[in-house]
Formats: sequence, C-alpha cells, structure tokens
Amino acid sequence: MSKTVKRIVIVLVLVIVALVGTIGFTWKDEIASVASFHKIRERNASHGDANVYEMTMAGDYYIDKFVEQGGVSSDAELIDFVIGNITKGVVDISMPTPQIGCSSFTASTAAGDALFARNYDMHTTHTAIVHTSASGDRHATVSTVDLGLLGMDAESEVDGLMDRLTCLAAAYAPLDGMNDAGVSCGVYMTYQGHEGEVTATNQDTDKPDMTTTTFLRLVLDYADDLDEAVEIAQSYDMHDSAGTSYHYMVADASGRSAIFEWVAADDDTDTDGSARELRVIYNDDDAALGEAEAAADYQWVTNFVLEPNYYASDDAKKGLDRYNELYTRLSATDGVVADESAAMDVLAAVGRRSWNNDDANTITVHSVVYNLTDRVMYWVPNENYDDPSAWITYKL
Repeated sequence: MSKTVKRIVIVLVLVIVALVGTIGFTWKDEIASVASFHKIRERNASHGDANVYEMTMAGDYYIDKFVEQGGVSSDAELIDFVIGNITKGVVDISMPTPQIGCSSFTASTAAGDALFARNYDMHTTHTAIVHTSASGDRHATVSTVDLGLLGMDAESEVDGLMDRLTCLAAAYAPLDGMNDAGVSCGVYMTYQGHEGEVTATNQDTDKPDMTTTTFLRLVLDYADDLDEAVEIAQSYDMHDSAGTSYHYMVADASGRSAIFEWVAADDDTDTDGSARELRVIYNDDDAALGEAEAAADYQWVTNFVLEPNYYASDDAKKGLDRYNELYTRLSATDGVVADESAAMDVLAAVGRRSWNNDDANTITVHSVVYNLTDRVMYWVPNENYDDPSAWITYKL
C-alpha cells in the first residue's frame, strides 16, 4: 500500500512538473513581459497626474503572425487577435474610444540633429513607456501607450496579474514612438466629415488591413526610413479606430518628414470613409503646401488635415490656434532650436494647462522629443517641465 501511494505521489509530481514546464514554455515571453511591468512615476493628484509605468515586451508579440495574416480591419478583430495570441484567451480586453488631440512638429538642433516632438492631449490617464527589441528585420523601438485605451482606470492602480496581463496588448497601441533606425511616428485626430459628422476612414480594396495604432506599430517595427514608412501605408487599407478619423506625422534621421492623410477632395465630399485615398505631404513638397509651409523644411501638425482646399473656411480647422502658434515659434528660428530642452519649450507653449483650453477636462498627458540622429527619447509627463526628476531619457 505504501509503495502504491508513493507511486501515485511521484506520478502527480511529474504531471505537475510537466504542466508547469508546458505553461512556462508557452507563456515564457508573456511571463517575461509581465515581470518587466513596473511603475516609474507616482501620480501627483493635485496636478491632475496619473501614474507612469514601463514595460519591455519579450519576444515578437506575434507581430510577424499579424503581418502574415493580413493585419486586421477593425478594433474588434485586433482585440480578438491580441486575446487569441498574446493573452492566450485567458484575459478579455476592451479598447475604449480614443480622443487623440495633440500637437507635433519636426525641427533640427543647432548641432544639426533631427528632432520629432509631440504633445499628447487627453483626459487624465495612466501611461506606459513600452520597449521592444530588434529581431530579424524588426527594429528595436520605444513608444508611449495610453493605458486608458486598454481599459485601465486612471483612478485606480494598474496592479495585480489580470491588469498586467491586459497591458500585454500595449504593443499594439502606441501613440508615438521611435525605432533604432531613427524613424519616428505620431497619430492625431482630424475630425473629418461633413458639418460636424465625423466619418472614419474605412478603405475596402484587396490590400491587407491595418487600424490606427497598428499602423504605428508596423512603421516602428519595419521602416528603415521615411520612404519605407510610405511603402507600408501604401500597401494596406486603413481602418480608423473608434469611429473617428486620424492623420500621422512620420520623420526619419535624415530630417525628412511627411504628413500621412486619408482624404477625399474636400470636406463636403468626404463623407464616405471607403472612398478616401492616401495623401502623403512631404516637408519639401512645396506644390502641396500652403505659403507658410512651403517656406519651411520643418513640419508641424495639430488636428485638421493639410490637404489644400479641403476646408471651405478656417473655422472648421480643429487646433488651428495651436498650429499657428507652433509656426510662429518655429519660423522665428527657421525651424532650428538650441537643443531638446528648447524643443520641449515649444511644446510647453501649446500645452493644455498653459494654452487657452476650451475643454477643462483635457490635459497634456505627456510631451516627448525624439532625437532621431542620436536615437534618444526625452519624455516628460503632465507638463512637469521644471521638475528634473520628471524627465525620462532613454537611448536606443
């Protein structure tokens, strides 16, 4: 009887060891990614802050599989892909509607370095700085993710295993970032549609598909320069997320940049998201730019499309006041700033706490300057520009 019990115990132990080994092998990248998730800055409630976290995605987070299957054509498909692959069906995920405001510009330093700068304007929300590693033809990247887009409540801590597992989806939700080739990208709302009716881009050809933030992921992972970012955009059908519309700025270490827009001829006819076509407006494409833009080698963007003659009047251009302020400041020095701190000063000038903010619930969640020449990120949360401890620096 004693020998039988011992055999049973041994068998059970072997089964448990086998199960643990199987789980460990199957989840090894996810376990490593979850283990890397940690808080790097505590909220300052009196300032309207939320927490800042950091994580490193281990492995390839199934991006190659994402590309091979032809991407996804909706938020629902993206959620299904993430649940089925990254969280292995254990964790359900929701992606609330994003309201991505913001201001952005390119510039060069006095030393000749190429810069990409961006404010992310949103309600108080937790954020995460997400790192990925190079592998094969994929670049190492650093990006910023709004954890509110993954369902994390800004009033609560992002804590516990289920929250951390949910944050594995952060790889597919970047808002801005840079890769180790010196390519940077950001996304901004455009409110496209007629008479206040916002219409999402929803192309429908035989090309593979991408959504708002997955376009950023593809650019950051696979683009060696601006031209390759354009090739990615041209190779996919765009499906804007959350029923709204967006455009993008992309820049590379050479100092070249472009605005990517999916538009129809004008605001009155831009009511069919499937009929929109990609328009790439380069920083040196004088024929496609306004008088001020054509005189500059740098670019700047807020929340309206730059397609000439798209709007009947300036009244329909969201963020035009911030756009003009960026131009005023950049044109005074012909797009040259002393250094990254000076570029951050330009972002501070249009930060939501200091700017004429018509939405009291909106703040500048983070400001970031990417040095595309040196591959260095300078990141500041919640307009804490004067607090040296708030500056986060990372070099690829």
